[in-house]
Amino acid sequence: MASTLPSPAQTVWTTDHQIPLEKVQNTRDLSGIETLDHRHINPHRLYRSGNPTSASPSDIEELKSMHLDTIVDFRAASEKKPTEQSFTKQFPYEDDPVLAGNLAPEAIIPMLKRSTATQTHNFMISLYKQFPEKYQPQFTRFLKLAEANRTILYHCTAGKDRTGFATVLLLSALGVDRATTIANYLESNRYNAAANAQATAQLEKIGVAPDVLAPLLAVDPDYIGAAMEVIDQQYGGMQHYLVDVLHVNVDKIRANYLSAPEQPS
Repeated sequence: MASTLPSPAQTVWTTDHQIPLEKVQNTRDLSGIETLDHRHINPHRLYRSGNPTSASPSDIEELKSMHLDTIVDFRAASEKKPTEQSFTKQFPYEDDPVLAGNLAPEAIIPMLKRSTATQTHNFMISLYKQFPEKYQPQFTRFLKLAEANRTILYHCTAGKDRTGFATVLLLSALGVDRATTIANYLESNRYNAAANAQATAQLEKIGVAPDVLAPLLAVDPDYIGAAMEVIDQQYGGMQHYLVDVLHVNVDKIRANYLSAPEQPS
């Protein structure tokens, strides 16, 4: 695990806002999170979520009220259903898959049945190590949308891994400190708790041990620590990665989404 991760005593819990939806888990407005220079992310501009395509009619109305310029979907084709088109046609939808292995249930479930908890944990760490290296084009395109001042909702399936890493990049570009950024990432454990319990009960019936499944459903400091360790060791740290590797204009992103600097009294 990267040595730069905060200890539990240092963790600063964030002030983003959950958006309670009936059928879409882990939906949050990033507004209110404070930056190192004491500015805050403006409301109603940057949203993260789990898969929204199963939204109920009232969820769809709520999503439409956000006046989204773009919904970015990091899922692979193997994770999608044909019935989703009725949802995606109602929104400005962009597919930009981050495919770290075959994430379809027919591939994951047999793997889980023959794995130990340690193997599942290590699988997740290896997945996260791929994010900053193999998927630079996808995460560049995502951050370029922020440069262009779009109102964005971005998601994967559970809104925790690919979405979590994208949020780490976005908050870092906005100037949020690492402890707060990681705390925001870890909040998915709380927001996904009910869905995870349901999935655990269902998969246990078909022979998947709960302790083996748990590392797949959770977010963990080890996981994001593995991705950040790649960024720190191979790319010279987060700001170098954003500016020199992804070629992101962080000043533009901050101007687009942050409150005005506090004026001295």
